[in-house]
Amino acid sequence: MTTPHRYVSGAIDLSEVKARAEARAQAGSQPAGGGGVPASLQLTMDNVEAELIKRSAQVPVIVLIGTPRSPDSEQLKADLTGLAEASNKAFVFRYIDADTTPEVAQMFGIQALPTTVALASGQPLANFEGGQPLDALQQWTNAVVKAVAGQLPGLGEENAEEEPAQDPRFEPATDALNRGDFDAAIAVYDSILASEPKNQMALQARDNARLLGRLKTMGTDPASAVDAAQADPLNLEVVEAAADAHIALGQPEQAFDALIHVIANAADAKEKTAARERLLELFALFEAADARVIAARSKLASALY
Repeated sequence: MTTPHRYVSGAIDLSEVKARAEARAQAGSQPAGGGGVPASLQLTMDNVEAELIKRSAQVPVIVLIGTPRSPDSEQLKADLTGLAEASNKAFVFRYIDADTTPEVAQMFGIQALPTTVALASGQPLANFEGGQPLDALQQWTNAVVKAVAGQLPGLGEENAEEEPAQDPRFEPATDALNRGDFDAAIAVYDSILASEPKNQMALQARDNARLLGRLKTMGTDPASAVDAAQADPLNLEVVEAAADAHIALGQPEQAFDALIHVIANAADAKEKTAARERLLELFALFEAADARVIAARSKLASALY
């Protein structure tokens, strides 16, 4: 089973989309506006411009390119539909049936079905192949949303009370994320935090960009990172990699426990401090009231005192 840490780069092939858009403009028709935007929708060549490219300029769009012939695809479709509906339109889900609309699927140049892609501002940000458990999907979609927090305007009047005003300082980070350059995005967030250390939007976006960047370089086998940490549970470098793998796999408790073990047992004070800082960074990926975070904070307190 693959994990949500493989990334796409470059632009989607929009030649056919542009051709249809020009034809529609000549006919005097316009794509649907932002009112009543569905949380989930199937894409065709007739709506892909409005519901993928333009929609991703408002909110992140999670796209599944799948087939009814694949049980993994059908499960992902059901799970992502549910997550999108529960997200209060922090992101929307779009499905492409590669069997009935192969011309839309071909835009992505995918190698396998199912493939899931996250887009923001019309550009691919992150992708993974194959099925994933629901917990891992939830963590992945949360990370995508937080990585571009404050950089997209939202869906207009529907979310006017919930979406913060777009901060132009985040725009270079958005551009960097769209290029897959996580270091550049992190540098933008750090520059904001240098003058506003308590800017929660920048803190969350930076921490999620850090996680996504680390997952990008981890490789295709997170289980090996977990195995390495089990064999050497006080090696901070391998434990940090394993913690990221656990997060990607939807296993935050194991991630927290691995780092707390280092904090409690490492002989080097600097390693204890570094492990604690990474643990707090991972806590920030979750709601403060999350029962798993509360339990881990209790364990951390016991380890420290």
